[in-house]
Amino acid sequence: MSTAASTKYLFRNLTCYGDFVKGEDPRARIQKLLVTGDNRLKQGVDPAKARESYEQALEVAREAGLEDSIGPLVEVRLADLRRLAGAAPPPSPPDA
Repeated sequence: MSTAASTKYLFRNLTCYGDFVKGEDPRARIQKLLVTGDNRLKQGVDPAKARESYEQALEVAREAGLEDSIGPLVEVRLADLRRLAGAAPPPSPPDA
């Protein structure tokens, strides 16, 4: 297969994550957004990015009429972010 043909094949099969998430059932989209926020925190990404994911999940919940059941899950995560913002950074690992 030529380079041009393989590039065309790659882009034809490339799915945009944002479009993939937006086209789903609201509950599945909320779950993915919450997991994305959780993973961002675990990976040490800026907490603002995690907050963004959580707030998007809450917005999807509102639009789908699920705020009463999803809101508390998001609020716990947002409270954790506020708590982490006021905490000292974790200690450095000891030298080996």
